[in-house]
Amino acid sequence: MIRVVLPAHLKTLAGVTGEVRIEVAGPGPATQRLVLDAIEARYPMLLGTIRDRHSGKRRAFVRFYACEEDLSNCPPDTPLPERVVAGEEPFIVLGAMAGG
Repeated sequence: MIRVVLPAHLKTLAGVTGEVRIEVAGPGPATQRLVLDAIEARYPMLLGTIRDRHSGKRRAFVRFYACEEDLSNCPPDTPLPERVVAGEEPFIVLGAMAGG
């Protein structure tokens, strides 16, 4: 079970509070792509909010973190850290700030 922390506005849109727990299915290790696929399957109202529906690319002002590392620019099929897969640490989806 992978723990996912969503930004407040996405929690409101999905109608959840606190962390979301996602079961990732698929051959091989858990990846960003598999986690986001599972989130969008469970919460279809989030389709297109975290990543583009057609290209699958991360939205410009959305960042991904795990184990105190910025995973935003890692390829989406890179395996997630073991501590995230084990449920010890969350996969964090964060809305970035822009402006000055």
